[in-house]
Amino acid sequence: MRLGLPEWTVLAVTGERPVHGFAVAALTAPDGELGRVWQVPRPLVYRAIGRLEEAELVTADSVEAAGGPPRTLYAITDLGRRQVGGWLNAPVPHIRDLRSEFLLKLAIHHRQGSDPADLIAAQRRTLVPIVDALAEEHAGADAFDRVLIGWRRASAQAALAFLDEL
Repeated sequence: MRLGLPEWTVLAVTGERPVHGFAVAALTAPDGELGRVWQVPRPLVYRAIGRLEEAELVTADSVEAAGGPPRTLYAITDLGRRQVGGWLNAPVPHIRDLRSEFLLKLAIHHRQGSDPADLIAAQRRTLVPIVDALAEEHAGADAFDRVLIGWRRASAQAALAFLDEL
């Protein structure tokens, strides 16, 4: 099953400790700790939990019934832990994904107190050939293609500078 950012977010948070969907939705709300980077509306959180449970990456752990309606707590499985660990340290393939997926990975590393140095180094290794290829492509382009390639190249160079600052 191919996971999207809502599923990865839920899986990463579930990997910290058993959690219910309402708590994940609070973290990914616009004013939530992760929502500042990537927002996941409550219905998508619950849909993600269902998909993760179906894929056997999370499992219902217990039911919390303190002070409100009963809420099912979900825990990550061993398979889920392996999957999210690989995802957290994998670079994103496209420059456009740095603002969403890469920053989300950094936020999760920060939240978990883990060192993102390997992720940052891998991301840099991924971007350098893209910048080089765009420079070559720009030299041979004409008219508006130069504008588009110039934008992509400047964005990629800015991303490299950002990674170097980290």
